[in-house]
Amino acid sequence: MELLNATGMQAGYTLGMQPDGRELLVVVVKGTFNIPQKGGEPSLAEKQFKLIESDIFTGEPGLSAILHESDYAPRKPLCDVILNGSAHVPEGQYASKVTVSLRVAEISKSFNVVGDRVWKDTMLSIKSSNPAPFRVKPISYSNAFGGVDSNDPANPRAYLPNPVGIGFHHNLRAEFVDGKPLPNTEEINNPVTRPNGQYMPVSFGSIGRNFPSRIRFAGTYDQAWLDNKFPFLPSDFNEAYYQSAPLDQQIPYPGGGEEVILINLTPEGETRFRLPVIKIPIEFNLRTWERKETEGILDTVLIEPDEKRFMLTWRASLPLRKNIFEVSQVVVGKMPRAWYRARETGKTYYRSLGELVRAKKRESVEA
Repeated sequence: MELLNATGMQAGYTLGMQPDGRELLVVVVKGTFNIPQKGGEPSLAEKQFKLIESDIFTGEPGLSAILHESDYAPRKPLCDVILNGSAHVPEGQYASKVTVSLRVAEISKSFNVVGDRVWKDTMLSIKSSNPAPFRVKPISYSNAFGGVDSNDPANPRAYLPNPVGIGFHHNLRAEFVDGKPLPNTEEINNPVTRPNGQYMPVSFGSIGRNFPSRIRFAGTYDQAWLDNKFPFLPSDFNEAYYQSAPLDQQIPYPGGGEEVILINLTPEGETRFRLPVIKIPIEFNLRTWERKETEGILDTVLIEPDEKRFMLTWRASLPLRKNIFEVSQVVVGKMPRAWYRARETGKTYYRSLGELVRAKKRESVEA
Protein backbone atom coordinates (compact mmCIF):
# COMPACT_ATOMS: atom_id res chain seq x y z
CA MET A 1 0.00 0.00 0.00
CA GLU A 2 1.22 3.47 -0.92
CA LEU A 3 0.97 6.45 1.47
CA LEU A 4 1.21 9.90 -0.13
CA ASN A 5 1.75 12.72 2.38
CA ALA A 6 1.18 16.28 1.21
CA THR A 7 0.88 17.93 4.65
CA GLY A 8 4.47 18.90 5.45
CA MET A 9 4.01 16.96 8.69
CA GLN A 10 4.70 13.38 9.72
CA ALA A 11 2.28 10.68 8.58
CA GLY A 12 2.11 6.93 8.97
CA TYR A 13 -0.27 4.01 9.16
CA THR A 14 -0.83 0.81 11.10
CA LEU A 15 -3.44 -1.86 11.63
CA GLY A 16 -5.82 -1.78 14.58
CA MET A 17 -8.63 -3.97 15.76
CA GLN A 18 -12.16 -3.37 16.97
CA PRO A 19 -13.52 -5.40 19.91
CA ASP A 20 -15.62 -7.37 17.39
CA GLY A 21 -12.42 -8.54 15.69
CA ARG A 22 -12.72 -6.40 12.57
CA GLU A 23 -9.41 -4.94 11.42
CA LEU A 24 -8.88 -1.21 10.92
CA LEU A 25 -6.46 0.65 8.71
CA VAL A 26 -5.37 3.54 10.93
CA VAL A 27 -3.73 6.66 9.49
CA VAL A 28 -1.96 9.07 11.84
CA VAL A 29 -0.71 12.60 11.09
CA LYS A 30 1.41 14.54 13.57
CA GLY A 31 2.50 18.14 13.25
CA THR A 32 5.07 19.95 15.39
CA PHE A 33 4.50 23.68 15.92
CA ASN A 34 6.45 26.51 17.50
CA ILE A 35 4.87 28.09 20.58
CA PRO A 36 4.49 31.73 19.54
CA GLN A 37 5.72 34.63 21.61
CA LYS A 38 3.40 37.35 22.94
CA GLY A 39 0.19 35.96 21.51
CA GLY A 40 1.38 35.43 17.95
CA GLU A 41 0.22 32.74 15.55
CA PRO A 42 1.73 29.26 15.87
CA SER A 43 3.95 28.23 12.95
CA LEU A 44 4.91 24.82 11.65
CA ALA A 45 8.32 23.91 13.09
CA GLU A 46 11.22 23.37 10.71
CA LYS A 47 12.01 20.09 12.50
CA GLN A 48 9.04 17.74 12.65
CA PHE A 49 8.95 15.32 15.59
CA LYS A 50 8.73 11.73 14.39
CA LEU A 51 5.77 9.47 15.05
CA ILE A 52 6.35 7.38 18.17
CA GLU A 53 6.11 3.65 17.52
CA SER A 54 6.46 2.44 21.12
CA ASP A 55 6.16 4.11 24.51
CA ILE A 56 9.10 6.23 25.69
CA PHE A 57 9.65 6.56 29.45
CA THR A 58 11.38 9.12 31.65
CA GLY A 59 13.54 6.32 33.11
CA GLU A 60 13.42 2.55 33.20
CA PRO A 61 10.55 1.29 31.01
CA GLY A 62 7.56 0.19 33.05
CA LEU A 63 9.04 1.57 36.28
CA SER A 64 8.93 5.27 35.45
CA ALA A 65 6.50 7.77 33.98
CA ILE A 66 5.58 7.80 30.30
CA LEU A 67 7.18 10.69 28.43
CA HIS A 68 5.76 9.98 24.97
CA GLU A 69 3.17 7.29 24.34
CA SER A 70 2.93 5.47 21.01
CA ASP A 71 1.09 7.55 18.40
CA TYR A 72 -0.56 4.48 16.89
CA ALA A 73 -3.70 4.12 19.00
CA PRO A 74 -6.53 2.81 16.76
CA ARG A 75 -9.12 5.30 18.06
CA LYS A 76 -9.62 7.83 20.84
CA PRO A 77 -13.20 8.72 21.87
CA LEU A 78 -11.99 12.12 23.16
CA CYS A 79 -8.99 14.41 22.71
CA ASP A 80 -6.03 14.01 25.07
CA VAL A 81 -4.36 17.23 26.23
CA ILE A 82 -0.92 16.45 27.67
CA LEU A 83 1.88 18.69 28.90
CA ASN A 84 5.48 17.65 29.49
CA GLY A 85 7.37 20.41 31.21
CA SER A 86 8.49 22.17 34.36
CA ALA A 87 7.34 24.68 36.93
CA HIS A 88 9.07 28.07 36.62
CA VAL A 89 9.22 30.58 39.44
CA PRO A 90 8.13 33.99 38.06
CA GLU A 91 10.82 36.50 37.07
CA GLY A 92 13.60 33.96 37.54
CA GLN A 93 13.39 34.18 41.31
CA TYR A 94 13.66 31.34 43.83
CA ALA A 95 10.71 29.93 45.78
CA SER A 96 9.92 26.81 47.79
CA LYS A 97 6.46 26.48 46.20
CA VAL A 98 4.67 27.70 43.09
CA THR A 99 1.21 27.09 41.64
CA VAL A 100 1.06 25.97 38.01
CA SER A 101 -2.02 26.03 35.76
CA LEU A 102 -3.03 24.58 32.40
CA ARG A 103 -6.12 25.88 30.60
CA VAL A 104 -7.34 24.57 27.24
CA ALA A 105 -11.02 24.73 26.22
CA GLU A 106 -12.92 23.08 29.11
CA ILE A 107 -9.72 22.18 30.97
CA SER A 108 -8.68 24.30 33.92
CA LYS A 109 -6.21 22.42 36.09
CA SER A 110 -3.93 23.77 38.81
CA PHE A 111 -1.73 22.29 41.51
CA ASN A 112 1.32 23.16 43.60
CA VAL A 113 4.91 22.30 42.77
CA VAL A 114 7.10 22.10 45.87
CA GLY A 115 10.86 22.08 46.28
CA ASP A 116 12.80 18.98 47.24
CA ARG A 117 12.16 17.68 50.76
CA VAL A 118 12.51 14.45 52.72
CA TRP A 119 10.69 12.56 55.44
CA LYS A 120 12.13 13.14 58.92
CA ASP A 121 11.62 10.81 61.90
CA THR A 122 11.20 13.06 64.94
CA MET A 123 10.74 10.11 67.36
CA LEU A 124 7.16 11.25 68.00
CA SER A 125 6.04 11.32 64.38
CA ILE A 126 7.21 11.43 60.78
CA LYS A 127 7.20 14.88 59.24
CA SER A 128 8.40 16.61 56.13
CA SER A 129 11.54 18.71 56.05
CA ASN A 130 11.31 22.27 54.79
CA PRO A 131 11.23 22.36 50.97
CA ALA A 132 14.36 23.62 49.24
CA PRO A 133 13.99 26.75 47.09
CA PHE A 134 14.12 26.26 43.32
CA ARG A 135 13.83 28.21 40.09
CA VAL A 136 12.80 25.37 37.77
CA LYS A 137 11.34 22.02 38.82
CA PRO A 138 10.35 19.20 36.39
CA ILE A 139 6.76 17.94 36.59
CA SER A 140 6.11 14.23 36.13
CA TYR A 141 4.24 11.30 37.62
CA SER A 142 7.70 10.07 38.61
CA ASN A 143 7.90 12.86 41.20
CA ALA A 144 4.20 12.86 42.12
CA PHE A 145 2.91 11.03 45.21
CA GLY A 146 3.05 7.26 44.93
CA GLY A 147 5.62 4.54 44.43
CA VAL A 148 6.34 1.05 45.72
CA ASP A 149 7.24 0.17 49.31
CA SER A 150 9.21 -3.10 49.16
CA ASN A 151 10.94 -2.73 52.53
CA ASP A 152 8.71 -5.45 53.98
CA PRO A 153 9.47 -8.47 51.76
CA ALA A 154 6.60 -10.44 53.28
CA ASN A 155 4.10 -7.68 52.52
CA PRO A 156 5.27 -5.32 49.74
CA ARG A 157 2.84 -2.55 48.84
CA ALA A 158 2.40 -0.34 45.79
CA TYR A 159 0.43 2.87 45.66
CA LEU A 160 -1.78 1.77 42.79
CA PRO A 161 -3.03 5.24 41.73
CA ASN A 162 0.61 5.97 40.81
CA PRO A 163 3.04 3.06 41.20
CA VAL A 164 5.89 5.03 39.57
CA GLY A 165 5.84 7.97 42.03
CA ILE A 166 7.69 8.79 45.26
CA GLY A 167 6.83 9.55 48.88
CA PHE A 168 4.58 6.56 49.66
CA HIS A 169 5.56 4.23 52.51
CA HIS A 170 3.42 1.52 54.08
CA ASN A 171 6.13 0.38 56.50
CA LEU A 172 6.80 3.39 58.75
CA ARG A 173 9.89 2.12 60.53
CA ALA A 174 12.38 4.97 60.76
CA GLU A 175 15.12 3.04 58.95
CA PHE A 176 12.88 2.72 55.90
CA VAL A 177 11.40 6.22 55.85
CA ASP A 178 13.88 8.69 57.34
CA GLY A 179 15.61 10.74 54.63
CA LYS A 180 13.44 9.41 51.79
CA PRO A 181 12.09 12.00 49.30
CA LEU A 182 8.59 13.44 49.20
CA PRO A 183 6.78 14.24 45.95
CA ASN A 184 7.30 17.57 44.22
CA THR A 185 3.64 17.96 43.23
CA GLU A 186 0.51 18.04 45.36
CA GLU A 187 -3.07 19.30 45.32
CA ILE A 188 -3.51 22.91 46.35
CA ASN A 189 -5.76 22.19 49.34
CA ASN A 190 -4.41 18.76 50.26
CA PRO A 191 -0.67 18.88 51.03
CA VAL A 192 1.22 15.62 51.54
CA THR A 193 1.83 15.18 55.29
CA ARG A 194 1.85 11.39 55.86
CA PRO A 195 3.87 8.69 54.07
CA ASN A 196 0.92 6.27 54.22
CA GLY A 197 -1.77 8.81 53.39
CA GLN A 198 -4.21 8.81 50.48
CA TYR A 199 -3.33 11.59 48.05
CA MET A 200 -4.17 12.20 44.42
CA PRO A 201 -0.99 12.05 42.31
CA VAL A 202 -0.95 15.18 40.15
CA SER A 203 0.85 15.89 36.90
CA PHE A 204 0.05 17.06 33.38
CA GLY A 205 1.69 14.08 31.67
CA SER A 206 0.45 10.77 30.31
CA ILE A 207 -0.84 8.21 32.78
CA GLY A 208 0.52 4.68 32.70
CA ARG A 209 -1.33 1.88 30.95
CA ASN A 210 -1.47 0.09 34.31
CA PHE A 211 -2.99 2.99 36.29
CA PRO A 212 -6.42 2.03 37.74
CA SER A 213 -8.12 5.01 36.05
CA ARG A 214 -7.08 3.51 32.73
CA ILE A 215 -6.81 -0.23 33.15
CA ARG A 216 -10.49 -0.48 34.10
CA PHE A 217 -11.26 0.07 30.41
CA ALA A 218 -8.96 -2.74 29.21
CA GLY A 219 -11.56 -5.50 29.59
CA THR A 220 -11.60 -8.92 31.24
CA TYR A 221 -8.92 -11.46 30.37
CA ASP A 222 -10.05 -14.70 31.99
CA GLN A 223 -10.64 -18.32 31.04
CA ALA A 224 -13.86 -17.41 29.25
CA TRP A 225 -11.92 -14.93 27.12
CA LEU A 226 -9.26 -17.56 26.35
CA ASP A 227 -11.91 -20.12 25.42
CA ASN A 228 -14.21 -17.89 23.37
CA LYS A 229 -12.52 -14.64 22.24
CA PHE A 230 -8.75 -15.05 22.06
CA PRO A 231 -6.87 -13.65 20.09
CA PHE A 232 -9.46 -10.84 19.80
CA LEU A 233 -10.16 -8.15 22.37
CA PRO A 234 -12.58 -9.02 25.19
CA SER A 235 -16.21 -8.03 24.72
CA ASP A 236 -16.02 -5.50 27.57
CA PHE A 237 -12.98 -3.70 26.12
CA ASN A 238 -13.62 0.05 25.99
CA GLU A 239 -11.75 2.29 23.55
CA ALA A 240 -11.39 4.83 26.37
CA TYR A 241 -8.36 2.68 27.28
CA TYR A 242 -6.49 4.40 24.44
CA GLN A 243 -6.80 7.79 26.18
CA SER A 244 -3.39 8.56 27.68
CA ALA A 245 -4.29 11.82 29.44
CA PRO A 246 -5.79 11.94 32.95
CA LEU A 247 -9.59 12.14 32.99
CA ASP A 248 -9.49 15.86 33.81
CA GLN A 249 -7.38 16.48 30.67
CA GLN A 250 -9.71 14.94 28.12
CA ILE A 251 -11.98 17.14 26.00
CA PRO A 252 -14.26 16.80 22.94
CA TYR A 253 -12.33 16.93 19.67
CA PRO A 254 -11.10 20.52 19.13
CA GLY A 255 -11.90 22.32 15.92
CA GLY A 256 -8.95 24.69 16.22
CA GLY A 257 -8.85 28.20 17.62
CA GLU A 258 -9.05 27.10 21.27
CA GLU A 259 -6.97 29.27 23.59
CA VAL A 260 -4.12 27.69 25.54
CA ILE A 261 -3.04 29.42 28.76
CA LEU A 262 0.06 28.32 30.66
CA ILE A 263 0.71 29.79 34.10
CA ASN A 264 4.19 29.39 35.64
CA LEU A 265 5.02 26.74 33.04
CA THR A 266 7.35 29.01 31.07
CA PRO A 267 10.06 31.50 32.15
CA GLU A 268 7.68 34.31 31.09
CA GLY A 269 5.23 33.34 33.84
CA GLU A 270 2.20 33.40 31.54
CA THR A 271 2.04 32.18 27.95
CA ARG A 272 -1.04 32.33 25.71
CA PHE A 273 -1.68 31.10 22.20
CA ARG A 274 -4.44 29.49 20.16
CA LEU A 275 -4.46 26.11 18.51
CA PRO A 276 -4.22 26.46 14.72
CA VAL A 277 -7.25 25.73 12.54
CA ILE A 278 -6.13 22.96 10.19
CA LYS A 279 -8.12 20.48 8.13
CA ILE A 280 -6.48 17.17 7.26
CA PRO A 281 -8.29 15.51 4.32
CA ILE A 282 -7.59 11.79 4.00
CA GLU A 283 -8.52 9.74 0.95
CA PHE A 284 -8.54 5.94 0.90
CA ASN A 285 -8.26 4.52 -2.63
CA LEU A 286 -9.38 0.90 -2.86
CA ARG A 287 -8.30 -1.66 -5.42
CA THR A 288 -11.93 -1.76 -6.60
CA TRP A 289 -11.38 1.88 -7.78
CA GLU A 290 -13.68 3.04 -4.99
CA ARG A 291 -12.61 6.15 -3.07
CA LYS A 292 -13.46 6.90 0.53
CA GLU A 293 -12.85 10.46 1.66
CA THR A 294 -12.76 11.63 5.26
CA GLU A 295 -10.98 14.12 7.54
CA GLY A 296 -8.48 13.40 10.26
CA ILE A 297 -9.77 13.95 13.80
CA LEU A 298 -7.59 16.00 16.14
CA ASP A 299 -7.39 13.72 19.18
CA THR A 300 -4.05 14.53 20.83
CA VAL A 301 -2.54 17.85 21.90
CA LEU A 302 0.94 17.56 23.41
CA ILE A 303 2.49 20.74 24.80
CA GLU A 304 6.20 20.91 25.66
CA PRO A 305 6.91 24.45 26.86
CA ASP A 306 10.54 23.76 27.82
CA GLU A 307 11.15 22.86 24.16
CA LYS A 308 9.04 25.83 22.97
CA ARG A 309 6.86 23.50 20.90
CA PHE A 310 3.57 21.69 20.81
CA MET A 311 2.34 18.79 18.72
CA LEU A 312 -1.06 18.01 17.24
CA THR A 313 -2.08 14.51 16.16
CA TRP A 314 -4.91 13.72 13.77
CA ARG A 315 -6.30 10.22 13.20
CA ALA A 316 -8.62 8.45 10.77
CA SER A 317 -9.48 4.79 10.40
CA LEU A 318 -11.05 2.61 7.73
CA PRO A 319 -12.77 -0.67 8.71
CA LEU A 320 -11.47 -3.38 6.40
CA ARG A 321 -13.58 -6.14 4.87
CA LYS A 322 -10.73 -8.64 4.86
CA ASN A 323 -7.22 -7.20 5.02
CA ILE A 324 -5.01 -4.24 4.13
CA PHE A 325 -4.44 -5.49 0.58
CA GLU A 326 -7.85 -4.16 -0.44
CA VAL A 327 -6.42 -0.60 -0.13
CA SER A 328 -4.00 0.47 -2.84
CA GLN A 329 -3.26 4.02 -1.80
CA VAL A 330 -3.88 6.59 0.94
CA VAL A 331 -3.55 10.32 0.23
CA VAL A 332 -3.03 12.58 3.24
CA GLY A 333 -3.57 16.29 2.66
CA LYS A 334 -4.04 17.91 -0.75
CA MET A 335 -1.73 16.93 -3.58
CA PRO A 336 -0.89 19.47 -6.35
CA ARG A 337 -3.60 19.97 -8.98
CA ALA A 338 -1.38 18.39 -11.60
CA TRP A 339 -1.38 15.14 -9.61
CA TYR A 340 -5.17 14.94 -9.71
CA ARG A 341 -5.21 15.75 -13.44
CA ALA A 342 -2.66 13.02 -14.08
CA ARG A 343 -4.73 10.54 -12.11
CA GLU A 344 -7.92 11.37 -14.00
CA THR A 345 -6.22 11.02 -17.39
CA GLY A 346 -4.22 7.91 -16.50
CA LYS A 347 -0.89 9.73 -16.82
CA THR A 348 2.17 9.56 -14.60
CA TYR A 349 2.68 12.56 -12.33
CA TYR A 350 6.15 14.09 -12.05
CA ARG A 351 6.93 16.66 -9.39
CA SER A 352 9.43 18.52 -11.57
CA LEU A 353 10.94 18.62 -15.04
CA GLY A 354 14.11 17.10 -13.61
CA GLU A 355 12.16 14.11 -12.27
CA LEU A 356 10.57 13.64 -15.70
CA VAL A 357 13.97 13.72 -17.43
CA ARG A 358 15.46 11.20 -14.99
CA ALA A 359 12.47 8.87 -15.44
CA LYS A 360 12.80 9.00 -19.25
CA LYS A 361 16.52 8.26 -19.03
CA ARG A 362 15.84 5.22 -16.84
CA GLU A 363 13.25 4.00 -19.34
CA SER A 364 15.68 4.35 -22.24
CA VAL A 365 18.40 2.45 -20.34
CA GLU A 366 15.99 -0.35 -19.41
CA ALA A 367 14.81 -0.57 -23.02
